[in-house]
Amino acid sequence: MVTPIRGDFASIPLNAEARQIGNAWDPAKDTAAGEQCKSYGAPAIMRVPGRLHITWADENTLKIETDAGTQTRLLHFAGSAPHGGEPTWQGYSIANWERPVRGSGAPGFGLGATREGARGKSLEVTTTQLRAGYLRKNGPPYSENTVLKEYYDLHKERNGDTWFTVTTVVQDPKYLMEPFVTSTDFKKIPDGAGWSPSACIAK
Repeated sequence: MVTPIRGDFASIPLNAEARQIGNAWDPAKDTAAGEQCKSYGAPAIMRVPGRLHITWADENTLKIETDAGTQTRLLHFAGSAPHGGEPTWQGYSIANWERPVRGSGAPGFGLGATREGARGKSLEVTTTQLRAGYLRKNGPPYSENTVLKEYYDLHKERNGDTWFTVTTVVQDPKYLMEPFVTSTDFKKIPDGAGWSPSACIAK
């Protein structure tokens, strides 16, 4: 994976103001300002190549650690509400299990089958209180007004491999003309042999 060239914002529905900001991207300036993590915020981190370590921090908080940029996301269950703190790269995430699209039982074929995940449920996450950052390494911005919605679906292949797909929907009334939607797949590996934490880099 390489950093896209300046001005390459393919598939991101940026408005004119956002394109102007993106075209002025200067990684050296970000580094000097101590903002080399701008492309590692929650709206972008699941697209950054790397590995995840997922554990329960407590009975109501799921923790996702990334080796790329050494970021930590906390997904809060049990009717949590934003705490009103300062905006951060990972924001404040509220999680809940979706109701099955087709009721109980294993997912069937057709509409909705891929949205049901494990045991007929998908994990839905909404994140707010975000610090403004980049949607990709080369500077396309998202603002502090961004709302991030994610849908996590667990599935197993016939050969026994376990995967999850996260569908990411970024909504930003300041810089996006419409929601920016992506999906990313992760494969479960048997151990942490490949885990390699690395600091944020601006380019």
